[in-house]
Amino acid sequence: MTIFRPLFILLAILTLSGALHAEEIGSVDTVFKIFGPDHKIVVEAFDDPDVKNVTCYISRAKTGGIKGGLGLAEDTSDAAISCQQVGPVELSEKIAQGKAQGEVVFQKRTSLVFKKLQVVRFFDKKRNALVYLSYSDKVVEGSPKNALSAVPIMPWH
Repeated sequence: MTIFRPLFILLAILTLSGALHAEEIGSVDTVFKIFGPDHKIVVEAFDDPDVKNVTCYISRAKTGGIKGGLGLAEDTSDAAISCQQVGPVELSEKIAQGKAQGEVVFQKRTSLVFKKLQVVRFFDKKRNALVYLSYSDKVVEGSPKNALSAVPIMPWH
């Protein structure tokens, strides 16, 4: 019994260790599974934790079936991102000075242990825009799958 206790604690920590929370907006089923949930595409929204009034929407694949239902499946690296200004944007001094380039603003575990979907933020000072890059951190041949969204910082009336 003592062997299972550390394993249970590790699984609980891994399950609860998402860096930031996203709100599920909706989903569509893509493959019917007789046992367990269907494969699907999930749409989630999260607000940039360090930039007021920027919201990002992520669509990502979620594996179903028995393993998916138990949280043991590895989701594919397919994801898309779209970010928008939803009010007057307020940048911190650190971001405005370019000292927070590549900062992680969102993470979602997409396998039991080694794979995450991440979103990082860059500030393009010359064009006065925030750039959000989503990617899977799993080592794959060639380049990891990724997607990009840019938010021009505009006056808000």
